Amino acid sequence: MEMAIGSHSHTQENFLVATHLWFRNQVSIIVQESHFVILLDAQLLQPLTPSTEKKGQLMRRNDIRNIAIVAHVDHGKTTLVDSMLKQAKVFRDNQFVQERIMDSNDLERERGITILSKNTSITYNDTKINIIDTPGHSDFGGEVERILNMVEGVLLVVDSVEGPMPQTRFVLKKALEFGHAVVVVVNKIDRPSARPQYVVNSTFELFIELNASDEQCDFQVIYASGIKGMAGLSPENLGKDLGPLFESIIRCIPGPRIEKDGALQMLATNIEYEEHKGRIAIGRLHAGALRKGMDCEGRFTVPICTSEDECRYARVSELFVYEKFFRVPVETVEAGDICAVCGIDDIQIGETIADKISGKPLPSIKVEEPTVRMSFSINTSPFVGREGKYVTGRNLRDRLYRELERNLAMKVEDGETSDTFIVSGRGTLHITILIENMRREGFEFMVGPPKVINKKVDDKLQEPYEIATVEVPEEYMGPVVELLGKRRGQMFDMQGLGSEGTNLVKYKIPTRGLLGLRNSILTASRGTAILNTIFDGYGPWAGDISTRDQGSLVAFEDGTTTSYALSSSQERGQMFIGPGVDVYKGQIIGIHQRPGDLSLNVCKKKAATNIRSNKEQTVVLDTPLDYSLDDCIEYIQEDELVEITPKSIRMCKNPKMAKKAR
Repeated sequence: MEMAIGSHSHTQENFLVATHLWFRNQVSIIVQESHFVILLDAQLLQPLTPSTEKKGQLMRRNDIRNIAIVAHVDHGKTTLVDSMLKQAKVFRDNQFVQERIMDSNDLERERGITILSKNTSITYNDTKINIIDTPGHSDFGGEVERILNMVEGVLLVVDSVEGPMPQTRFVLKKALEFGHAVVVVVNKIDRPSARPQYVVNSTFELFIELNASDEQCDFQVIYASGIKGMAGLSPENLGKDLGPLFESIIRCIPGPRIEKDGALQMLATNIEYEEHKGRIAIGRLHAGALRKGMDCEGRFTVPICTSEDECRYARVSELFVYEKFFRVPVETVEAGDICAVCGIDDIQIGETIADKISGKPLPSIKVEEPTVRMSFSINTSPFVGREGKYVTGRNLRDRLYRELERNLAMKVEDGETSDTFIVSGRGTLHITILIENMRREGFEFMVGPPKVINKKVDDKLQEPYEIATVEVPEEYMGPVVELLGKRRGQMFDMQGLGSEGTNLVKYKIPTRGLLGLRNSILTASRGTAILNTIFDGYGPWAGDISTRDQGSLVAFEDGTTTSYALSSSQERGQMFIGPGVDVYKGQIIGIHQRPGDLSLNVCKKKAATNIRSNKEQTVVLDTPLDYSLDDCIEYIQEDELVEITPKSIRMCKNPKMAKKAR
């Protein structure tokens, strides 16, 4: 009898909640495949559930929304942010605005990817929306993990043809762990082969796989074309602008929960550096208010606390909030807003600016461990100092340890010698972006081949595995599948993609097998395949993997290359260099067509004799291979190095390895 009464009262309570929501006119009903799905607004449920009532002085701030835009690479995050900024009248009508305005870094523009997360804000119907654009590559996942500390909700952007991809899974998993509200944006809906129904269903299945709560699974879906600046609640009926997207952000993503009159708390989530301002700490104010030149105990300082309850004092010299596309100086920032703080020269990511008397440090930020490492050492080639400004071991050491201050997912250790350092990161791209930035700053150094970081569990060797997703046209499926099989990859899914005759294959593959794979796959598919990877976890050692079948062509002596010497050398393989290029003994000048290295004299000149031939021989040289930094790092083997200078990238044999071999 008691059970019957209990269940009756529980049903009655549920009915009252549902009725309350209905009459507040905040229930959106979507008709999908002849089923009615009721999407309850998570924000409205909060006042009715005992667990989310005020804890002490906790309250919601409704005039602000903090959101991160997350997605797989190339799904259109940055383009969508462009359209949001334009429609929020961030720019003047006659102002020239370049594409992908958020990708302000030269390297980001060249590569067409987002590397660093960036803040901006817009105002929509008296509500300030702080937007953070995040990277899409899995190698920069540490950046995304940090940013999720600053927001209450995410816009998950998914391509209308590809659907959820490896990085979509990663960023969504992190957002759900934080308990964030999610609005799904099916982007590029104007593509001819768009399949929105499949994409929404796949995204829903992904939510279920990642153990999302019932409230999180009831996500709002917006269909959009970021490049056209249009959005709507159905794929066939897009609005004239992004109004439906802005409305959904305000309706579905809750305002920040704050302790308005509580003790000051602000977690430093990101660090920027400017020549005149020094270090700038960026984060969201969780409680209290932060003032410029703030005093504590009669001193114009605030305490900086670490998780070990150690505090030191510093002065807030300048205080900024984000308005439109700029940092705007303010005197005071209230809890809930995202701000930038200047004047604290030694602040680190994960530290808390807090009230000394009653403030407590917030939990420090933790990111996943690195999986790949590379050795950095000073340049020892005969061409050292020709192009670079910083060439010493001390310069290299200072720069690498400075990188750790803002790049939490990276680690630096001292190597075997005083001028060698081991740099560990989330993937080869993570480390090559650092290398590219350093060479642009004027550094000269050498890097070794990437190696995976193994672990020992119960005395058994384990190595990192990744999920590799390859989009490949049907005609090239055979060579690509064979290539992945040779590298110990195990296929677990294969499906057709849209109406373009493209297949999507998914593999679980050791990270070792991915080193040098991108070039091989592009060669096998005539440049048409797209490879994406994401870290999966550690697993048993997969055995030996052969990553390169061909040897290198190596310069026999120092000198300048000649057409005469190259014409005979190119019969031995593909060359990296043309005529008139300075080379040194041990430099890699090409790919041998057979296994094993071969030394060649590419500086040999034609003998000038007085015996005239009947006809002068015409020399026809093949176009040399143009390898980028990423290509060179993928190419080199254990006994080879890449020489990095501001103007050149060369490969050479490691002289230390050659001595050992003798």
